[in-house]
Amino acid sequence: MQPAKAIPPRPGRAPASAAATSSAAGRPTATAGRAGSGPRHIVMDELSRGVVDKLDPQSAAFINTSGLAKASPMGMGLYRIEPVGKVGSVRTATVQLEVRPKDRLGLSRLLFLLSYAGEQGFRDHSVEAVEHPDLWSALAESLAQLADRALSRGVLQGYLTVEESLRTVKGRIRISDQISRRPGMMVPLEVSYDEFTEDIAENRILRAALERMGKVPRVRPDVLSRLRQLKGKLDAVTRLQSGAPLPPWRASRMNLRYHAVLRLAEVILRNASAEAGEGKQQTASFVVDMGQVFEDFVGTALRAAMSAHPGEMRLQYGALLNEAVRDSDRLTVRPDAVHFLGGRPVVVYDSKYQAASDAGASLSADHYQLLAYCTALRVPTAWLIYAGAGEVKLRRILNTDIDIVEYPLDLSLPPSEILAAVADLAEQSWGEVVRQAVAGRSASD
Repeated sequence: MQPAKAIPPRPGRAPASAAATSSAAGRPTATAGRAGSGPRHIVMDELSRGVVDKLDPQSAAFINTSGLAKASPMGMGLYRIEPVGKVGSVRTATVQLEVRPKDRLGLSRLLFLLSYAGEQGFRDHSVEAVEHPDLWSALAESLAQLADRALSRGVLQGYLTVEESLRTVKGRIRISDQISRRPGMMVPLEVSYDEFTEDIAENRILRAALERMGKVPRVRPDVLSRLRQLKGKLDAVTRLQSGAPLPPWRASRMNLRYHAVLRLAEVILRNASAEAGEGKQQTASFVVDMGQVFEDFVGTALRAAMSAHPGEMRLQYGALLNEAVRDSDRLTVRPDAVHFLGGRPVVVYDSKYQAASDAGASLSADHYQLLAYCTALRVPTAWLIYAGAGEVKLRRILNTDIDIVEYPLDLSLPPSEILAAVADLAEQSWGEVVRQAVAGRSASD
C-alpha cells in the first residue's frame, strides 16, 4: 500500500536501504574464550541472551556493581551473564567481559557519538582511534598516540587566574573579599592575578586520563610505559581529585593540538574507572549507556541542523498530557525534541536506539508514545528516529490527522554521512511543516 503522502526524498542521496545494509543480520552472539595470555575473555553482543561461564565471586560481584551486565549464580561456580542495555568492558584479574554495540560499531564510531553531544566545535578527525579487538587496548593505544601528538611540541601553557593573600599588590585587589575577610586591615591583601603556567585545565584533564589508563590491569607493557612517560611530562600539573567535576576548557586556536586528546580524555574520565580492590587486585570498567548516548547525539545534531530554519528547538521539553485539578493528578510527557515556530510547537521528534527489529524493542509502544506527544502538543507529525539501516516509512494513524514517520539513522556509516543524514532529517521535517502550513492557509481561504 502506498503512503497517503510522500515523504520528501533525501536531497542527493539514495534511501538508507540502498546506501547500506544492516551488519547485524543473524542472531546476536555471545562467546567465551582465552585471547592469548591473561584473563579469560568473554564477548557478548548487547542484544544477545547472554552466556553461561565460570566466574569467581569477586569478579561476579564487580560485574554486577559495574552495571555492564548481570551475573546470576547457577551453582558449581557457574554464572549466567546477561547484558542489561549497556556496552563496554570490565576487567578483573581473572576475566575480561566485553559487551559490544549492535551493528559491530568500532571504537572510533563510539567515541564520535560520545564526544559530539558534548562539543559543538568537534571535528571528525578528533575522534580517530586505534581499532583493536580488545577495548582496553584500543583505548590505551589511542590515548597514548593522541597524547604523544599533543605533547610533541611541549606542554601547553596558558593563563590561570590565581587568588591569593599577599603583602604586596599583584594584579587586582579583590575589594569585597578584603572588606569581608580583613575589615580595617591593610595587609595582607586579597588579590587575583593571571599567571602564565602549565597548570591549566587542559593539562589537568590529560594527566588524569593518563593516570587512569595507567591503572588498568594488563595493559601491554610497551603501551603502559608510554602512558607513564607521557604523564611524567605533566608532573608539575595539579592532580584532579577523584570524583571531582572536570574543569571546563574552551576550544581555541591556542589549544588546537590538544583538541583530539582532550575529547578522548573526557570520554575516559566520564565513563571509565580503574582501581585496586581487595587484596590489591586491580579492576577496571568502561560502561556506556548507548540509549542515552544516541538520544544525546540526535538531540545535539538535530538542533544544530534545524538552526538553519526559523524557530527554536527545545530538547527534553515537558508538556502536560491531561487536565487536572490537583498537581498529583497531572500526567506529563517529555519528547526528546520539539521545534517551535512563533511560540507554538510544530513538529516533535523522539529517538530510540533499539529499533523495532531489535530484541526486546516494541514497535507499538513507540508509536503509542509518539501519538501521546502529538495529542498533548497538538502537532500533526512526529518523527521516530531509530538506530539502524532501513527506509523512511510513513504511518498515518487511523481516525486522526496525525502522521508518524520512522527515520533510520545508520550508525555504521562514516561520521560525515551520519551528520548528513541528520541534516536530511531536518530538511524533510521542515519541508513537512511548510507543506502543512500552506495546506492550512488554502483550506481557510
